[in-house]
Amino acid sequence: MTIPEELKKAIVQMPQKEKDKLLLRLIGKDDNLVQRLEFELIEMGDTVQSRRDDIKRRILKSAQMTHNTPGWMMMDMRNLSGDISQHLKITKDKYGEIELTIYLLLTFFEQQSSLLLIHNSKSDSCAEYIAKRTDSVLKKLAKFNPDYYVDFEKDMQQLLNYVHSHCPRNYARQLDIPKNWP
Repeated sequence: MTIPEELKKAIVQMPQKEKDKLLLRLIGKDDNLVQRLEFELIEMGDTVQSRRDDIKRRILKSAQMTHNTPGWMMMDMRNLSGDISQHLKITKDKYGEIELTIYLLLTFFEQQSSLLLIHNSKSDSCAEYIAKRTDSVLKKLAKFNPDYYVDFEKDMQQLLNYVHSHCPRNYARQLDIPKNWP
């Protein structure tokens, strides 16, 4: 919703104390904005790495759990992807988004490989999800400065090897995911 010019002028004319009260009330209604301001103003942006490490710990903990089916595993992966998206909203850490997504996929392949070996009806939606996330990471990497490719080269190649040798391989072909990177 756009604010009419008349209202903008009236707000600017308000006493500072009233504007501050209004601003604090409005900010309090948006959790993402509160977290972002806390990150920028209180943490001074210095906690990016510790936030990444926290997400990595949660990924590893979840990947090491026993998943009875690929469907349960995919639900955990989706929840963790949501944590990564939240991290990006708060910190604007695009490098971390790529790093964490690659880590998420690799960790689940390494810890739950037996559930991802064979493509069948139980693993189909998980296979599609993994292929789409891999494709998404590749597209985001393509927008990055090539100087950063060295940071991701080993892990990205390992992920591509898993994707093309496990259940997501059919979706990888459909999405034209390369076998080698870059």
